[in-house]
Amino acid sequence: MTSIKDIEPIEVWKHFADLNGVPRASKSEDRVRAFMIDFAGKNGLSHKIDGVGNVLITKDATLGMENRKPIVLQAHLDMVHQKNTDTVFNFDQDGIDMYVDGDWVKARGTTLGADNGLGVASIMAILASKEITHPALEALFTIDEETGMTGALGLEGGWLNGEILLNLDTEDDDEIDIGCAGGLDVTARRSYTEVVCPAINIGREIKIKGLAGGHSGMDIHKGLGNANKLMNRMLYHLCTGTGAMVRSITGGGLRNAIPRESVSALSLHPDTLPAFTMLFNKIKAEIMAEYKNLEPDLSIMLDEIEAPSTAMDPLHEIQVIKAIYAAHNGVYRMSPGMEDLVEASNNIARVEVAGGKASILCLTRSSVESSKNDVANGLKSVFELAGFDCEFSGAYPGWTPDLNSQILGLVKDVYLKLNGSYPRVVSCHAGLECGILGRNYPHMEMISFGPTIKGAHSPDERASISSLRKFWALLQAVLKEIPLKAA
Repeated sequence: MTSIKDIEPIEVWKHFADLNGVPRASKSEDRVRAFMIDFAGKNGLSHKIDGVGNVLITKDATLGMENRKPIVLQAHLDMVHQKNTDTVFNFDQDGIDMYVDGDWVKARGTTLGADNGLGVASIMAILASKEITHPALEALFTIDEETGMTGALGLEGGWLNGEILLNLDTEDDDEIDIGCAGGLDVTARRSYTEVVCPAINIGREIKIKGLAGGHSGMDIHKGLGNANKLMNRMLYHLCTGTGAMVRSITGGGLRNAIPRESVSALSLHPDTLPAFTMLFNKIKAEIMAEYKNLEPDLSIMLDEIEAPSTAMDPLHEIQVIKAIYAAHNGVYRMSPGMEDLVEASNNIARVEVAGGKASILCLTRSSVESSKNDVANGLKSVFELAGFDCEFSGAYPGWTPDLNSQILGLVKDVYLKLNGSYPRVVSCHAGLECGILGRNYPHMEMISFGPTIKGAHSPDERASISSLRKFWALLQAVLKEIPLKAA
């Protein structure tokens, strides 16, 4: 079996494998921060840490490059922790279990961490190298990109001296990214009354699993199944049609991941079981038919469980179910200015109902601030009508494209020399830290590019081996061509 550390470029994959042995959940970056500090010390490089925990490692220009513009290489340390339900894995203790499958590096049952670990590993390889030509470097490793971008938000002005920032956090090797969407967390919470279930009632559990999931920005346009919406669709028909009572609902996970799984527990009168089962099979068949081409591994199961002793009050139950039904999920508006670009969207990321408390967590994105607020206010209106308290938090700005930047022209020309064609210049519907960093460094030119990564934020995440070679060649070539400092 091929070892990850034997793949070319060895210097990048080696650092990636070492990095993937370190737990690095968002908001829990202490161990990976210590790992980076140790790396800096072993390579004789200076480092510093800011007030929020970002790490900056500096390296002098190589011989003959001292008069070139100083560069900031930037990637984020944290990764999305997602695993399949049947995967036994402890993200706080276990290193990612990687393997090679043809042209892809994958992980067994968990996210791979290529987002943004390959960016981090590439910067580490440059910092450790004695041969790669480059101008003066500042390597900025931010924290908590995946769940709030608090690292970028907390970075102070004046901490960086670079004139050009290369963000290494995009996922298609033929794209150069010059813009991104902003985001806003929408959280709805309410209490509800629990009632005692009739002693004669029986219990049933509905389980949805096997959905593809994925990045709630980059994959939102694909029309993939959202486990929370599909579960709610089942519950709407079963509760209104047969009088079934909801004991609990648990679906989804992180805000930036399209939810793949959901489980609900129900109480129902045994006399309604035939009608309940018939209706369940009918709705299941409809959903399976609708998603057969997009979601080939989708599974919707009905199992017997111990009868719940309590459930939601029927009035509150229908309020919660109708609120989730009415709340927008998916693409809200396509950009009128850039072809095939999603302007605004929402992901109903997590639903939790149990013990008299209900919560719904969403992530709203848009490249236009006004439409981001429009989506969020629409959600707020729906939730408040259903008795929820709604809160906005975690807002971060988008990144406005600059088609005339010098670094864009340089990267396009270098790409052409290496590959025989120009890259696509795009703006993405994910959140990149460039927009935030640009608030304190408005005169710093910024661009983003990276190797091809598929299925980010899901256990299907995989990184292309040949694409990393292509990206690595481009990155090194760009560093050699950085323009002279202004006279």
